[in-house]
Amino acid sequence: MARVVLAMSGGVDSSVAAHLLLEQGHDVIGVFMRHGEESAESCEVNDGSSNPLLPLLQQRPDHKQGCCSASDAEDARRVADRLDIPFYALNLQKDFRRIVDYFVEEYTVGRTPNPCVMCNNWIKFGRLFDYADSVNAEFVATGHYARLESSEDGHELCRGVDTSKDQSYVLFGIEREYLTRMMLPVGGYKKTAIREMAQGIGLRVADKKDSQEICFVTSGQHGEFVKARRGGSDLSGNIVTTAGDIVGQHDGIERFTIGQRKGLGVALGEPHFVVKIERETQDVIIGKHEDLACHELTANQTNWLRDPGSDTFQCLAQIRYNSQPVPATATIAGDDQLHVSFEQPCFGVAPGQAVVCFEGDTVLGGGWIQ
Repeated sequence: MARVVLAMSGGVDSSVAAHLLLEQGHDVIGVFMRHGEESAESCEVNDGSSNPLLPLLQQRPDHKQGCCSASDAEDARRVADRLDIPFYALNLQKDFRRIVDYFVEEYTVGRTPNPCVMCNNWIKFGRLFDYADSVNAEFVATGHYARLESSEDGHELCRGVDTSKDQSYVLFGIEREYLTRMMLPVGGYKKTAIREMAQGIGLRVADKKDSQEICFVTSGQHGEFVKARRGGSDLSGNIVTTAGDIVGQHDGIERFTIGQRKGLGVALGEPHFVVKIERETQDVIIGKHEDLACHELTANQTNWLRDPGSDTFQCLAQIRYNSQPVPATATIAGDDQLHVSFEQPCFGVAPGQAVVCFEGDTVLGGGWIQ
């Protein structure tokens, strides 16, 4: 069979993905992607010079390093030992820095970033292919809940069988040419079945909780993370109602995102939501839920995994990872623009997030909301 580089996070999904690939007869190489502090061991080769590609730690590393995270790396290593597959840690601090910079910049201009999409585009299905080529591996695999289906045009990216865990949305931005070199072993299973499988083969991560946080924001407080890295710029301003009344102040627009209800710092007797963030004035505009209604949006930096067939087409449009897709009409305008009109108002459309178009369960493509 084929040699496969598998991204192992230390969680149950990628761990069972390793087991499934082995069952299929593949030659599996497990890798863990570090984004933490560099160490000489991970960043230098034998002569002391910097490793030019993706520096490898020694096989079966026993030490811990500040990373994403040391305990996760140790979990991944134990699974690799249990399954008897090679395991390496890749130091990707420079690549992750690009994602962190993007994350900070988006929040400081009043947009809501999606670092998971960027990580898939730039690293998991970007830099990992560089590493796969260096070890003569044909495929890169992950534990994403999504599926790849054969079609007349090659391969299509589809929703995972477990709709409650589906992650096809965050994969829309990968390069189409990589579809033929991707493997998504757990996408055809329910999450409960994956946990049962892990339990059945004796993996200690069978009951490990799913990560709910951005991997490099270990505190879970994205506002504090951005503030600590944005420099000395003052992003404070007023909290203003849609009627124009100033009802409070805030100490930084990076603490807010469209649709946010909690943590506004004001009490108005009924629920209010962030409906707009004014970058120029640094005002945070709040309103009632109906003020979040959006009938259309424009996106750019589009990426298409399948040709929609015409410049204007019907689709199901999804505006956030955890939102439901809704019926819409999409129009491709030029090489890099997309206009989406919703059949019914859509709530919580946030600049900086992705809009992804589906035909049934198949990802057509999408772009970044403006």
